[in-house]
Amino acid sequence: MDVNNIKQRVLEALGPVKPAGPETIASKDFLFTAERTVASGDLPPYYLVYFLLADLVGFKNLGMFEKVSWSIPLDYKGRAMVVEHRKFGLGIFTSGTKEDKAAAADIARRLKKAVRVAQPYFDWRAEEASKHSHLNVLNHAVSLLERYEFFLGMYEQKREEAERRKDERIRTELSPTSWTVQMPSVHLRREAKWCALATIESFFSWTEHVFILVAILQGKIVTGEDVARLAAAEWDTKFKAIFDITEGETKRFYDDLKLVRAQLRNVVAHGAFGKNGEAMQFHSSAGAVPLLLPYNRHARFKFGHGITFVDHEAIELLRAFINHLWSGPRAPAKVYLQEWALPLILSMASSGEYASAMVSVEEMNLFARHLADEMDRSANMDF
Repeated sequence: MDVNNIKQRVLEALGPVKPAGPETIASKDFLFTAERTVASGDLPPYYLVYFLLADLVGFKNLGMFEKVSWSIPLDYKGRAMVVEHRKFGLGIFTSGTKEDKAAAADIARRLKKAVRVAQPYFDWRAEEASKHSHLNVLNHAVSLLERYEFFLGMYEQKREEAERRKDERIRTELSPTSWTVQMPSVHLRREAKWCALATIESFFSWTEHVFILVAILQGKIVTGEDVARLAAAEWDTKFKAIFDITEGETKRFYDDLKLVRAQLRNVVAHGAFGKNGEAMQFHSSAGAVPLLLPYNRHARFKFGHGITFVDHEAIELLRAFINHLWSGPRAPAKVYLQEWALPLILSMASSGEYASAMVSVEEMNLFARHLADEMDRSANMDF
């Protein structure tokens, strides 16, 4: 990539927007009295503006100040402007005159254009960053688990109501000689099964995510490329990243969950055909026989069954596994991921800080509290 070429094109897009210098006209206390302009709402994301101005074209950054993360003074046709990332967001700040407000609008337009021109540079920076540990991995474990718990609650409600109303019959007279009889429990059991399928789908979505986060806390993946590889891998690869499946109880969970995933989750996810063409039957003298048709061209047809399952047994398996996941040496991970809901900082995985905190629940609580306090101070820009 020709960085110099991109830099030159960016400078052309910026036009009269220059770094502030000795000849730039500004009041003595300009940085303390400058006002946010309406044009601030039209700016690209703060990190793109920062990398564009400070990193790519080399405009001077004045650094941190109280409630200010970074500050880049500009010269626009001789007048002083400043682009700052403050507590309430990125903005263009000026002395507030009518001319300055019009200039701020032009600066915002030019910054948006320059950001588009610099996109190859941003892509390159992102690719380079992924090779190292100076990255955060967002933690969505709490919201994903809440979705699982929501459908689980619906399932339990439908199942309990079906059991409570199992002897109920609703007779509807159609005429003096005809009527219909409805059994509410039949419909409730069907709805409970739907909720069970949604619960299982949500469970596997949560585990696909949380296995990666636990692997980071265990120090088994420490770069962005490691995360990307594991994210693209199959569910069972993610499982093996954090568990020893030679251990008896873990192996039983692994086998049972793979069966649930293959027979239920994958079938639902592929429109009730599954990955193996489960919604097929062939004709025989015995009647219609289930037939699986793997998409692998080297595989053969084979007998099989569809998506019949005992929903209560599957749900109890998920519950038991979650308890197993957060037991023993993985218990501190629950504190960090589900209780404090903190993002994963790969540099802390590579430095061994997470490994030190993973020795006990008590150590992890102390570590998570300290980290949360630091993040609060950073979010408030209490520099």
